[in-house]
Amino acid sequence: MHDRDCLHRFIFERYPIRGHLVHLDAAWRALIEHRDYPMPIRDALGETVAASLLLAATVKFEGVLSLQMQGDGPVHLLLAQCTGGLGVRGLARYRESGRLPESARIGDLIGTGNLTVTLETDDGAQRYQGIVPLSGQRLAESLQVYFENSEQLPTRLWLHADSLGASGMLLQKLPSAGSPTGAAADAAAVEDAWRRVQLIGETLTPAELSTLADVEILHRLFHEDDLRLFEPAPVYFRCRCSRERVGSMLQSLGEAESRSVLAERGSVEVHCDFCNRGYVFDAVDIAQLFNAGVASDRGSSVH
Repeated sequence: MHDRDCLHRFIFERYPIRGHLVHLDAAWRALIEHRDYPMPIRDALGETVAASLLLAATVKFEGVLSLQMQGDGPVHLLLAQCTGGLGVRGLARYRESGRLPESARIGDLIGTGNLTVTLETDDGAQRYQGIVPLSGQRLAESLQVYFENSEQLPTRLWLHADSLGASGMLLQKLPSAGSPTGAAADAAAVEDAWRRVQLIGETLTPAELSTLADVEILHRLFHEDDLRLFEPAPVYFRCRCSRERVGSMLQSLGEAESRSVLAERGSVEVHCDFCNRGYVFDAVDIAQLFNAGVASDRGSSVH
């Protein structure tokens, strides 16, 4: 049985090459629990979620990494967000009218568009964004282009998702000075090793990636190399929605809009796009949002 809801980091002792393996099981099922996505969209979203975790593990930060694809195809948005602590959420938006492709190929689902990676600190003080055109038929191909153009780090990914889980593997060639082991190797040997591990990585099947334990995967692929496998880090579904965030959103819409909905429906109900949790604001709540002087007789409550 493979590793569940965790991310493993590993390094090659003799070369400046590192890797990550990630698997989501319960976390993935929680993420899609309230969404009835068609199979191709579900699987594409699963690959996007796994990829966001692999990308987040390559940087040290306290904030949120967003991996987003937008285009002119039937699926106009695929979005996954991952925190520095490996809490992840994601969503897909698509046109429900019309026929959807039967495969999870990005080229068919998203069409012509862009892949955007955004890294933002929790306090909003720093924000980095890289954008590349979507290329190839799989997300892994576009991410390879992203790393080459935006990060200047040769990187390969293998991704797989279905109704039960989402998994991925990343291999990345680091600058020799950035080798995590500090081991020195001549440039020709490093390039030869990098070509070799990529070719070996290509032999990993989706079934192996999703069912084998990470120790078995690494032994199956790189038993001739000296690897160091680190302790796993837990990954989990985490939605960042809150009543306060929804209240701020309503304030940004304006008092007139909120009171119009209130008059029509008797309350303002907002559902989170990520987790489908509902937040209900009645007349007193709306008055509080737009008039700080209005007192509530309900006391404090936790939502």
